[in-house]
Amino acid sequence: MSGIQSQLIAAQGAKKIIQRLPLKDKQAILIGISEKLLDNIDLILEENKKDLDRMDPSDAKYDRLLLTKERIVALSNSVLDIANLPDPTGVVLSSKTLDNGLEIVKKTVALGVVGVIYEARPNVTIDVAALCIQSGNVCLLRGGSDAIYTNTCLVRLIQEVLKEQGTDVHLVQLLPTDRELVNVLLTATQYVDIIIPRGSQALIDLVRDNAKVPVIETGAGVCHTYVDKTADLDKAVAIVVNAKTSRPSVCNALDTVLVDKEVAQPFIQKLIEPLLPFKVEVFASDEVYAFFEQARYPYLVRARDEDFGREFLDFKCSIKAVAGLDEALNHIEKYSSKHSECIVSEDSGNIETFLELVDAAAVYANASTRFTDGGEFGLGAEIGISTQKLHARGPFALEKLVTEKWYIRGNGQIRK
Repeated sequence: MSGIQSQLIAAQGAKKIIQRLPLKDKQAILIGISEKLLDNIDLILEENKKDLDRMDPSDAKYDRLLLTKERIVALSNSVLDIANLPDPTGVVLSSKTLDNGLEIVKKTVALGVVGVIYEARPNVTIDVAALCIQSGNVCLLRGGSDAIYTNTCLVRLIQEVLKEQGTDVHLVQLLPTDRELVNVLLTATQYVDIIIPRGSQALIDLVRDNAKVPVIETGAGVCHTYVDKTADLDKAVAIVVNAKTSRPSVCNALDTVLVDKEVAQPFIQKLIEPLLPFKVEVFASDEVYAFFEQARYPYLVRARDEDFGREFLDFKCSIKAVAGLDEALNHIEKYSSKHSECIVSEDSGNIETFLELVDAAAVYANASTRFTDGGEFGLGAEIGISTQKLHARGPFALEKLVTEKWYIRGNGQIRK
């Protein structure tokens, strides 16, 4: 464990420091980080360019890696949003006095040392650090080698703020990108309380299959939008285009459109023109291929089975015609990653059936799946979108970076 043992030991020591910090001190740190980001925009962009220069712009991860002035300002603002959220620790969940006089209180406490493994998303560095500080946790960040220059710069700026605020710089640490050290982190049960993977399905599988430290998954997004036969087609087109094209490299972007056969042709006729400027490659099932072909849509591919249940992370999507709500539900059940699913419909019965029966962290009626995001949900930011069912589901943010602890006060009671 010599490669990162000193960092793990330092994290344990820092845990005792942050758990004693009052909310005003944690808020002061976050305000300092927010200001530091704004003061160093040019430096951050310079370091980010070093990473970008090593990546093919056609790579689906390029947009995730890219920082702009606007994105850095947004990160700075999100840190302030987190600072303004209530402290999730110390909340009394229950309180009672037993007949024997024992006082029993259950309260929220920080998780402890949080290890996060992620890929080419330098914004995660800031989001995780801010969320962990506000919730009284220490964080160990293991970003991908694709973002090493950017992440190193960001963590250095965070540690400058920690030093300026007179606290332990080891509250936030960046671990080496050496692949052989990942397994060390995953098995460091003496030092790390929780591991959170954020990235591709391959990364999530690696962590889940090899970790001895408890894992909270933030899953890949295979997101569907079902266009019901009663849908307002103009509304459906706007939702589909936004969900697919506004930022295709993120997990809440649309991957598959399911459209009722009764409205497939008119829907596709309306959809084609808005898709063209983005050059969206359409993988069409047999039922809808002819509609695109007749309109001479230039980015058309005949769909194969493996094009459904696929997270594209690009200007690509699959489209399939279905015979009504039940077939749509069956398709989603088979292929969904349980992230975000949407129905576009004017039938209140179909809407409620869809919302209740679809097994996903976030279910939508007549709105883009792109809203599945901690910031959009008023949570400040997120570590990721959890698709599992224990502890956290959906945007995994400040309120879920805690666990429970029982406090029992007595006056000499003994059990008989």
